[in-house]
Formats: sequence, structure tokens, C-alpha cells
Amino acid sequence: MAGAQGSFSLREVLAAFQECVTERREVLLGPYLRGWRGLVRFLQGLGTVFSLICKDAVAKVQIMEGYCGSEQQDQYVSLQSMVQHELAQGLVGFEPRSGRPDSGCRTVLRLHRALRWLELFLEGLRTASHDARTSVICTESYNASLAAYHPWLVQKVATAAFCTLPSRNIFLESMNAGSADEAVAMLGEALPCIRNVYDITQELFAQHGMLNLP
Repeated sequence: MAGAQGSFSLREVLAAFQECVTERREVLLGPYLRGWRGLVRFLQGLGTVFSLICKDAVAKVQIMEGYCGSEQQDQYVSLQSMVQHELAQGLVGFEPRSGRPDSGCRTVLRLHRALRWLELFLEGLRTASHDARTSVICTESYNASLAAYHPWLVQKVATAAFCTLPSRNIFLESMNAGSADEAVAMLGEALPCIRNVYDITQELFAQHGMLNLP
């Protein structure tokens, strides 16, 4: 995936999600996918623990980059224009049907669910005490978000893998934002931007009955 290599930069993710939302509360897909490319680098840096989630996120970002670079790219400038276009053309896919390409709406929904987990996880890291166990923070965030959409076996494998995660300070220092305290301060800036994008997406998908697309 283009841009998936290299070290994670929390500052780049912050900048991307800051650019995501327009004055009209539209979510621009270009900055959204750029933010996700940064988050993919974060997941890749954590090793095999997150390989399943990372692999799925990479695939979904690639699908969306395909839509954004297609002949229909004018319809995929923002989340709102994509939803309007795919609803009007009957492309969303409210019913499961084999052989049909994944719609942009279904694809973004999968990223949207993963974004909720990352938001909860990073917020947990930001607010936890210095001696908090990263594995507990990650497991609680996963159980409150992505776990509901994963089969039982995947849940068990994921939660077992979380036990191998490094300490909170090592995590924070891996964000290339300076010291652990500086990383906490930057998370304080980044997370409201990520949460705003999540909330707008959640509201839009709920409005059109698309929170449970197959």
C-alpha cells in the first residue's frame, strides 16, 4: 500500500484528521485515508499482535483509494458525497450478495469500527496512570468496540495476543512525538479530531440505516 512503510508519526495523523472535516461538517476522504495510512504504520509497528486488524485495514484503505482514483472520483470527494452517490445508484449493498464488489459505504464502515477501537485504546493510554497495564487498556477497548464484529475464535486469539504488549511508556515513546509526556499532550490534541470524524460518520450512517451493512 502506498505510504504504508516508514515510522509512525502521531503529528501526521493529527494533521490529517484536522483536515478531514469541513466547515459544513463534511468528512473529506483524502485526509481520512491519509490519517488511516498513518494509523496503519502505528499498527504495523506493534508487530504480529495486530496483524489481522492491520491486514484488514490495509485492504479497506486500498479499496477506498481505488474509488477515489477512479473515473467516479468526483463522487468520492467526501463521505457525504459517497453516501449520496451509492444510495442513488443502489450500490450500498443492504443485502448480502456474493460476487458484488465491496461498496465504499461498507468499506468505510469497517474502517469506522476499527477507528472506534483505536480511539478508545489511545484515549486509555493517554489518561492511564504510569504503571497501567497496556494489555488491560487494549483488551477493554477491544471488548467495547471491535470484538462485537469478530468471531469467538478471533476474539480469543486477539485478547491472548494483547498480553504481549509493551509498557505504556514504551508505547507512548514509539509515537515519535517526543517524550511520553509530550506524546500524551499531542494525543490530547489528536483524539478530539479523530472523535469528531467518528461522530459525524456514525451520525451519517445511522441516518441512512447503514451501521450494520453485511
